[in-house]
Amino acid sequence: MEFANKEYLLLLLLIVPYVLWYFRYRRNSEPTMRMSDTFAYRHAPRNWRVRMVHLPMWLRCLAFALTVIVLARPQTNSPFGKNQTEGINIMLAMDISTSMLAEDVAPCRMEAAKDVATEFINSRPGDNIGLTIFAGEAFTQCPMTTDHASLLNLLQGVRTDLAANGLIQDGTAIGMGLANAVNRLKDIKAKSKVVILLTDGSNNMGDISPLTAAAIAKKFGIRVYTIGLGTDGMVRYPISINGQNQYIQAKGEIDYKTLEGIASATDGTFYRAQSRGELSKIYQDIDKLEKTKIDSKSNRRRYEAYFPFALAALLSLLLEIWLRTTVLRRIP
Repeated sequence: MEFANKEYLLLLLLIVPYVLWYFRYRRNSEPTMRMSDTFAYRHAPRNWRVRMVHLPMWLRCLAFALTVIVLARPQTNSPFGKNQTEGINIMLAMDISTSMLAEDVAPCRMEAAKDVATEFINSRPGDNIGLTIFAGEAFTQCPMTTDHASLLNLLQGVRTDLAANGLIQDGTAIGMGLANAVNRLKDIKAKSKVVILLTDGSNNMGDISPLTAAAIAKKFGIRVYTIGLGTDGMVRYPISINGQNQYIQAKGEIDYKTLEGIASATDGTFYRAQSRGELSKIYQDIDKLEKTKIDSKSNRRRYEAYFPFALAALLSLLLEIWLRTTVLRRIP
């Protein structure tokens, strides 16, 4: 059991001066009778009321102590536990450049990629999965986790307008995206470490070349599966002009040679996806990857545990009042 407000427990120290005051005050304030000799009363029987004369005071102290515990907010909490599940460690590296708005893969490349990735994540509940997104720059959207609900929430929040609105540089930094994903996997001690890199362009930004990032991945035993998403030829995608969407035609520029080189250098596979169906099939193929045991930490939710203490405090107070005003009532 833990306490959310431990500082309140210091109030328990007030019980000590109260008990000392009680016995001192009682000795000085109780009525007395002078007698020449008390020998006759030394062995006189004492009834139960005399023996319980201090019970109300102790019940009062108990009620106060229990109230302090309630204020300290006791909570039950299971300790962190480790368990092993069958799965692999996967980083999804997803291109979010503005070209991912192209509509040759319905409804657009970005939404198709998110939907198929969501299906893939849901089909692998035991995997440790993270998400890197990149355009002209790369950053981690979600670190490695087995909490797939949180991962999916972050995945659904991925948008291409980060680059369109100037929050990150537009472009396609494949090397930076791969390097970011590799950085998340490199220290994990497991047999299966995989990056699934999806892009619809060619590397034109970033300080790290794709093949350099692939060499780093190979060094740490990370396989990279690359996916080139989109059709060849002219494609239609929207751009914002004066706050309104306009459609333009542009030619796709997927660098197949670089993507094949990345996959080959890391013992992975290059895939070509020109439709949502083909993209789903690719993820199904990757779903057949070798599995290994991974460690995951779990922690149960904390629950407030003040109610038994509050109930006991109330009962103690009521019992003290009843005893003090009835069977243990003292006159004067």
